[in-house]
Amino acid sequence: MTIFVPPDEIIKKSGILLSAEKSRYLITVLRSKIGDSIKLIDGSGRAYSAIISSISKNGVAVNIEKELSVDAEAPCHLVLCQGMLKGEKMDMVIQKAVELGVNEIVPLITEHSVVKETRRIARWRKIAEEASEQCGRAVIPEIREPEGFYEFLKKFSDPDARCGIIFWEQGGAGLREAVKRVFSGESSRMKKIFVIVGPEGGLSTQEVSTAESAGFIKATLGKRILRAETAAIVAVAAVNMMIEDAGV
Repeated sequence: MTIFVPPDEIIKKSGILLSAEKSRYLITVLRSKIGDSIKLIDGSGRAYSAIISSISKNGVAVNIEKELSVDAEAPCHLVLCQGMLKGEKMDMVIQKAVELGVNEIVPLITEHSVVKETRRIARWRKIAEEASEQCGRAVIPEIREPEGFYEFLKKFSDPDARCGIIFWEQGGAGLREAVKRVFSGESSRMKKIFVIVGPEGGLSTQEVSTAESAGFIKATLGKRILRAETAAIVAVAAVNMMIEDAGV
């Protein structure tokens, strides 16, 4: 069992009281007992083995035994820029993208977005936390505040953050060719790679054209038109796999 604990709690080393929600899960679902081992993560890359030291009405307390070596991160900092989706579709994309190794998720408000605003940021961040715990990551990806598509592109001129692929159902380079072009620049170890996937209504021609002008490589996920949530999951998985194959 992996549990997120804020860094300011972890520094105590002993007598760390877990939240009511996590304590309840350990006691009622996992039937944990004093002396059982669990893994703690601080959300920024560190993990620790810990022992349950007490169980009371106040919750479950644990003592840290040692820091653990964790190697669950992708070789590049991958950012999913997702056109905002309705309801559970966006929830699922965030969950699966975190499991697949993304480091950040940027919800984008696009021309064809059905959802133009949201109050679900706290929920999405909770989903990211739980997904990191579930898949054994020590990093909890950042879920950024939603922003307009063109406002986001204006930030893309940063030399350290100008490697990106925009997926479009109307065509583009094959995925392998797109990834190859991303790595053909001056640096083969760029700090960030951005992946843009559109919402239910897709991206407009103007949006794709503007993204290309900003430095994004237009790519396709194949001959079939995928649902937006499927496209996001496939895109992240495929890009990550090819990055790892490239040995970056």
